[in-house]
Amino acid sequence: MGKIFYVMGKSASGKDTIYKRLLELRPQLKRVILYTTRPIREGEREGEEYYFTDGNKMRELREAGKIIEERTYQTALGPWSYFTVDDGQIDVMSENSYLMIGTLESYEKTRDYYGEERLVPIYIEVEDGTRLRRALEREFKQKEPKYAELCRRYLADEEDFKEENLKRCKIGRRFINDDLDACLNDILKVIQ
Repeated sequence: MGKIFYVMGKSASGKDTIYKRLLELRPQLKRVILYTTRPIREGEREGEEYYFTDGNKMRELREAGKIIEERTYQTALGPWSYFTVDDGQIDVMSENSYLMIGTLESYEKTRDYYGEERLVPIYIEVEDGTRLRRALEREFKQKEPKYAELCRRYLADEEDFKEENLKRCKIGRRFINDDLDACLNDILKVIQ
């Protein structure tokens, strides 16, 4: 039976970098691309980080019973939705293993949809001051920095990833990302 390795962590924990590196280091893993209604960021590409869509398409997918999980955030720029679609990217009958990235909430709903035995959580953790510095550095590079949104995400993560939520989702192991190569080596021991 194939596994779904699910990368998650607070904003600016390095999860996107780790996700991309894992795909390079374990090319046998199949990517699962999520959908979002948020605007594309500078440097992102359609079908790479996300499928960028709108509320109408999201409603069509929901009405067709294709949405596995979804969450909407009230951002400083209006509501942004992120969602996983049962669109054929995952074939649970195959021996393939998959790599996904998302939030703790999306992990929990995906686990409930596909079964606990199929999902392997990869929770990335970074000291809060380091995360904040990384987030600011990333935002500085944008043509139009969105500092209010950065602050909203940072504070929302404190609530979303609080210890009781991690325990409820049975997330025990943490992969500490204060040294990217060491963190990747620890993860690679889990992803055979």
